[in-house]
Amino acid sequence: MSDLPAVERVDTAVYTVPTDAPEADGTAAWDSTTLVLVTVRCGDVTGLGYTYAPAAAARVVDDLLAGVVTGLPALDVPRANEAMQRAVRNAGLPGIAAEAISAVDIALWDAKARLLGLPLVELLGAARDDVPVYGSGGFTTYDAERQDRQLRGWVDEEGIPRVKIKIGESWGSREARDLARVGRARESIGDAAELYVDANGGYGVKQAVRVAAALDGEGVTWFEEPVSSDRLDALAAVRGRVLADVTAGEYGYTLPYFRHMLDAGAVDCLQADVTRCGGITVWLRVAALALAHGLEISGHCAPAAHAHAAASVPNLRHLEWFHDHVRIERLLFDGAPGPRGGALVPGRDGSPGLGLTLDAERARPYRVG
Repeated sequence: MSDLPAVERVDTAVYTVPTDAPEADGTAAWDSTTLVLVTVRCGDVTGLGYTYAPAAAARVVDDLLAGVVTGLPALDVPRANEAMQRAVRNAGLPGIAAEAISAVDIALWDAKARLLGLPLVELLGAARDDVPVYGSGGFTTYDAERQDRQLRGWVDEEGIPRVKIKIGESWGSREARDLARVGRARESIGDAAELYVDANGGYGVKQAVRVAAALDGEGVTWFEEPVSSDRLDALAAVRGRVLADVTAGEYGYTLPYFRHMLDAGAVDCLQADVTRCGGITVWLRVAALALAHGLEISGHCAPAAHAHAAASVPNLRHLEWFHDHVRIERLLFDGAPGPRGGALVPGRDGSPGLGLTLDAERARPYRVG
């Protein structure tokens, strides 16, 4: 074991990228997105990982995680993940600490695959050749023209046959506008494409059921977080009364969170975010948990971080092609994937690891830490 490469150092950097227009969903608004980058040096290679999180996540990596991981065998990623989870016991795992662990874990998997000269999907073992994606944006701040342009771009120009818009505007207080925007979205994409909506927990139970009945008329098949995912009983109540698939899970930071969601019968498709739930190590466990419950999993946002892991699970439904993260990953990284025929094909060019390389020149203006 002594001749195996070890993790020699762990570094962080923080980048904040402004949005290209004001953005909001049912329960939040923002004008920029922050990416915390982690790089791990192992022998002759450097692996990279990242999370979309506050800059404080970098401080967690620097203060609590780097010393724990340094010196461990670079190939033993689950060992490092367990050590990191134990290291944040008193700090609290859910939230920023889990995001920090996720970024380091992704970087370690990237480094391991690079050490072995393999695309990460080949190291993990592929269960499928491609990863279906759905276009995601349609923010409540968009006017009709901007929403139409974005949706038509995905369906007509990029060939993505499924799209999602945000509803539940202002904590569900603009229901008429929500439904009008859904109607316009259907007009934009035609009858053949799938239409999804995401309320980000903006509705109450009965309101969500009433809205869902109206959504049926537009052929909406995916109703994401109609009520807060913190209220599993309410989420399950909505699920039992609507036709569209009810989905949630993006705020899962620990494996037990997902078990509780599944035990409650709260979702028809489980969502998990590799940059929040503990990295690729834990995301694969979440996928197995969903499979054991007879459900599919959908990757939440961060498409370049998810693609290889998503291709390695048999119960994948799709991956979110989220507007903000697509912009950022294409801006900061060379090798960011792009869909063909509505799907990504990770490892197609044979590049090792995730296939990503930071473009320092393009990234420099956005570095804030």
